[in-house]
Amino acid sequence: MTIESSPNLIDRLSATPYYQQLSDVLEKRIANREIQAGARLPSENDICIEFGLSRATVRQALQLLETRGYATRVNGRGVYATEPESSHGWMIQGGEGFLENAMGHQNRAVATRVLSHEKCVLPSFACAALHISQESEGYRLERLRYLDGVPALYSVNYSPPFVVPILEDASEVLSGSASFSDLLKKAGVLLGGANRTIRAVSVDEVIAGHLEIPVGASVLHIRSVSWTTDGNRFDIYDTWVRSDVIPLEINVSTVQLGGR
Repeated sequence: MTIESSPNLIDRLSATPYYQQLSDVLEKRIANREIQAGARLPSENDICIEFGLSRATVRQALQLLETRGYATRVNGRGVYATEPESSHGWMIQGGEGFLENAMGHQNRAVATRVLSHEKCVLPSFACAALHISQESEGYRLERLRYLDGVPALYSVNYSPPFVVPILEDASEVLSGSASFSDLLKKAGVLLGGANRTIRAVSVDEVIAGHLEIPVGASVLHIRSVSWTTDGNRFDIYDTWVRSDVIPLEINVSTVQLGGR
């Protein structure tokens, strides 16, 4: 069997980890139907050869692909492409960031560590969610949030082209000492609404390392897409939350309906 080499699809100079880049490439192939839902993905060895990457990196990429809902592993048979389920779950209201929303007004110490940030070509799923052209250039911000000194939340934000100039010069946000949400408000990017999808997932080695929990441990995965008051989408993020540190709190209100 002849395996076509695709090493140029991995940017060796980018701050984005190789496994993240590989996962984005595979996700794009599934989203574009180059790999049909239900089809078996190439073996780990074949992917290693095609992209010139180590087996450990390929495994991490496939685990991330599973977390995002684009693949499922069948023991003894391999990894198969899947289509992410559409969201029909609970809707959590509120315009605050997830950590701020979950924290409420508790008197607890929150700290942010920026792991990486860069201007880059956005992954396929982010372009689709932001309603921009595939392979658009935007901004990627990777952060780890601590609650009372304990790693509580790992997140990756993707911003569209019009937000890039705002972020590039935001040294305080990029150092973790200021709020991304506050920066956008000051720049006139006002939140009009957001959709947040929450699922329980098992973490891979990389996310487990950041959150200091065992590989395979269960966490909450949140994907959020935000738009402005005039409907322009300005942010999509993936967040993995330790619910033993930050409990999920949902407020339920009753609505009085008129009689028939």
